[in-house]
Amino acid sequence: MVNSALLPADEVRGKNPTWLPFGGDFSSFGRVFNERFLNSMKLSLIVTLITVVVALLFAFLAAIAVSRFTWRGRKALVITVLIVQMIPAEGLFISQYKMLQGWGLLNTMIGLSILYIAAVLPFTVWMLRGFVEGIPVDLEHAAMIDGCSRTKAFFIVTFPLLAPGLVASGVYAFLQAWNEFTLATVIMSPSNRTVPLWLQGLTSASNAAIDWPGVMAGAIMVAIPVIVFFLFVQNKMTDGMVSGAVKG
Repeated sequence: MVNSALLPADEVRGKNPTWLPFGGDFSSFGRVFNERFLNSMKLSLIVTLITVVVALLFAFLAAIAVSRFTWRGRKALVITVLIVQMIPAEGLFISQYKMLQGWGLLNTMIGLSILYIAAVLPFTVWMLRGFVEGIPVDLEHAAMIDGCSRTKAFFIVTFPLLAPGLVASGVYAFLQAWNEFTLATVIMSPSNRTVPLWLQGLTSASNAAIDWPGVMAGAIMVAIPVIVFFLFVQNKMTDGMVSGAVKG
C-alpha cells in the first residue's frame, strides 16, 4: 500500500510490478489531503470516540449485572443479547432509517453514533462478561472481610484487574465504528461522509482512470489513527491480569 502510494500512476497500472518506490514522490498524498478528507476525518473521530465511550459504559454495567448479581430476567437478558447478534445488519436498515427520520436525526453525528453504539454493544457486553466472570469473586470477599463495602471492594480490587478487558472491548468497538461502511451509506448524505465513504469515493471516477496512488495514500491516512490508537493501548492489554492475584 505504501509502495503504490509513492509510485506514479502509470507504474502502478503497469504489467511489471515495481517492488521499491525509487523515483517516487509524495504527490499522491497532496492530491487527497484536502478539506473533504479533513471533514470526514473529524466526523469519524468524533462518532468513533462517542461510540467507544458510551458502549464501554453500558457494556460494563451490563456485564457486572449479569456476572455478579442474581435477579429475575437475567438469563432472558443474556439470551436477548445473543439473539440480537444473530440479526443481519441489512435487516434493520429500513427500521433504523425510519426511526432516525422520525427523530430528525438523519445525516447527523448523533444519529450515526446511536446506530453505531447499538451495533457494537451486544458483542461488547459478551466480551466484558467473560472478563468479569474470569476474575475470582473471592478477591472481593477478602476485601470485604478487611472492612471494605461491596462497592469499594469492587472498585479497589476488581476494577483494576478489568483493564485488559476494557481495553480489548474498546479496541473492538473502535475498529467496528471506524471501519463501518453500510450504516453510514444509508444514513449520511454524500456531502457528509465518514472516512470509509470518503475513501470509497476515490474509486468512483466515471470519466477518468482511477487514481490508485491517491487511493493508496488515502488508505494510509485512514489507517494512521488506528495505528496510533493501538500504540497507546497495547501495553494495557497485558496489565492487571488476574494471573498471580491469588496466593496459595
